[in-house]
This record gives sequence, C-alpha cells and structure tokens, in this order.
Amino acid sequence: MISKYRLADPLSPYRALLRHFHLVVQMAKRDVIGRYRGSFIGLLWSFFNPLLMLSVYTFVFGYVFKSRWAGQGGGQFEFAVILFAGLNINTFFQECANRAPTLILENRNFVKKIVFPLETLSWTTIGSALFHLLISTIVLLIFALVVRGTLPWTVVLFPIVVLVFLPFMAGLVWFLSSLGVFLRDLKHAITIITIMLMFLAPIFYSKEMIPEHYRKLLYLNPLTAIVESTRDVLIWGRMPDWGMLGAYTLAAVLFAWLSFGWFERTRKGFADVL
Repeated sequence: MISKYRLADPLSPYRALLRHFHLVVQMAKRDVIGRYRGSFIGLLWSFFNPLLMLSVYTFVFGYVFKSRWAGQGGGQFEFAVILFAGLNINTFFQECANRAPTLILENRNFVKKIVFPLETLSWTTIGSALFHLLISTIVLLIFALVVRGTLPWTVVLFPIVVLVFLPFMAGLVWFLSSLGVFLRDLKHAITIITIMLMFLAPIFYSKEMIPEHYRKLLYLNPLTAIVESTRDVLIWGRMPDWGMLGAYTLAAVLFAWLSFGWFERTRKGFADVL
C-alpha cells in the first residue's frame, strides 16, 4: 500500500505514530511480554537483567581493574554508575539497530495486508526498547541513590534527552528495515557497526582522555551527544548542552523524514521480494 502521508510534510513520520498510537502500544506490549513468555520469572527478567549487569560492571571495573573516571572522584561504585548510564543508552540503540534489518522479514505476514500500516513497526520496536530503557534507568537511579545518598533534580530532564534521540532511532529503523529486505547480509554488518560505535563513543572512557584536536570527531558518532547529555542530567546534576541537543534534534528530524520517505518508496517492492 502507498502511504497517505505526504513526503512533503515534515510531520509525516509522526502522523503514523499519532494515528496508530493504540496499535503501537499494544504491539510493543505484546513484543515485551512475548520475549519473556515461558521463562520462570517472566517479566521480572527485565528488572533482574540490568541489575545483574550492573553488579558485574561494579565487580569487574571497580574491584578487578580499579577503574576511576577521569576528572572525577569517588570509588568503584561511582565508576559503575557513570559507566552504566552510558551503557543504557547504547543498549537501547543496539536493541533497535540490531532488530531493524530483519524487522520486515520477521513480520512478512503483515506485508500483504493492505490495511496494515507497516510504518508503525518502527515505532513498535522503539516502544519495546523504551520499556527496557525505563527499567534499566530505574535500576541505575536506585543504585546511584544508594551509593550517593541523593539524586540530582536534573533527572527530570532525562525524558527530554530521550525524546531528542527518538527521531534518529525511528529514522534508523525505517532505513535499515527497508534495506534489510533487499540485502539479507545487512544484519551481520549492523552487528559489527553497533559494536564499533559503542567503543567509539565515550562510554567506557571520558572524552577528556582523547587528545583535544580529535575530541570533536567523537560527535560524529550519534551516540556521543546523547550519552554525554544523559550523564549530565542523571549523574553530574547539570543542564545538558542545549545548543548541541538543538542541533542534534534538527539533524535527527531531517534524517527521520528522509528515512521515512525512503521506506515509503521502497515498501512497494517488499511483497515481490518476500
């Protein structure tokens, strides 16, 4: 089906979300529940997984490597909090990016259903990943509260940081899910690329450890600005760089619009390939 949303309209990628919001929520809910169906503790794994990972990071980086964050005091628990804040964003990114190349292939039964809005599959994937990001952030904040005894008021700004990230993620899923229909090897390439982006973002290290004349190159990585802003509001208790987030938003919205247009143009060939 050719979508009714005009490419000329910059809001077209989001009209699909608003029009089919109930469907997106229900499918995201089904995706989350289905992931843990049949396990002994079910949905509780979404809480225990980040808790267990945080415990591992604390032990490995805090007690074994005795790592400390450049320019910051604190002990092994402090480093684990800072590290986990960045890894939460990376996990959200990887969950969406790694699923995207096979998203249409895994939902091929919807392709030939004329009435089904395929464009909403991107938002469904993001909704499922957002649920896990929410749980991981709650675990992080509880751990930070125990370690520090307090939380900065700026944590209330974290939803804004995530909101800035969403257009880029939606655009990425639209682009990769469409391309994945025609290039079946894409999923293997994306797995490698997401790992590279993780290590090329200041997640395991501070950006101050990079020579100053190379530091700006870090911001070519779409994760860097969001990771830095996340730590600003959740850890350091300071305002994010609004200018940087504003520029990121404009670029992300443009990318989402172009990717949505690509998806709408290529979807006409999905049925032939599948």
